[in-house]
Amino acid sequence: MKVREVLGRGDYALISELIPAGAKVLDLGCGDGALLAWLKENKQVEARGIERKRELVQQAIGRGVTVYQGDLLEAAKDFPDHAFDYVILSQTLQETLEPLRALREMLRVGRHAIVAFPNFGHWRVRLAHLVTGRAPKTPLFPYDWFESPNIHFLTIIDFEELIARERWVLEKQMYLAGHQRLTALPNLLAEVAVYLVRRP
Repeated sequence: MKVREVLGRGDYALISELIPAGAKVLDLGCGDGALLAWLKENKQVEARGIERKRELVQQAIGRGVTVYQGDLLEAAKDFPDHAFDYVILSQTLQETLEPLRALREMLRVGRHAIVAFPNFGHWRVRLAHLVTGRAPKTPLFPYDWFESPNIHFLTIIDFEELIARERWVLEKQMYLAGHQRLTALPNLLAEVAVYLVRRP
């Protein structure tokens, strides 16, 4: 099934499906605030964001979104338990120094966590590594190893094993290959995964 895009991204479209109108939303590593601004306009959410790069914070504020500058884990500490209905971490988990701590903090401040990440188990990544014998470089991961923002190379299987280990409740999972939603062989075929989880 083809997925429509939101702001040019399929993962944003899937994330937007998961968030009901009027929800309180926190986006960790929100970038320029484009997704939050879209959710605010189209779903009337109460939107907040955390971003470490000053120039992106300024762009987000220019979009009319409340964004705090700082490290996502340190800034999230200031929020009480269950301050938000949904906490988003989109395409950021693999760049965080302490991903498990980030996920636990998401599930402390939010009733639900939405996590989207690139799947490093995708067949193109596997093939690039096998054929070249070098750090994988594909259209989805175009960086040289010394320039890559990615410091954790997780797969769909890895993330689902973590959910089971932590005994979190998996509410929904969705997978994308290009603009197509997948149901079969996601760890091999999906480029991006989107999960909705909560504490028991």
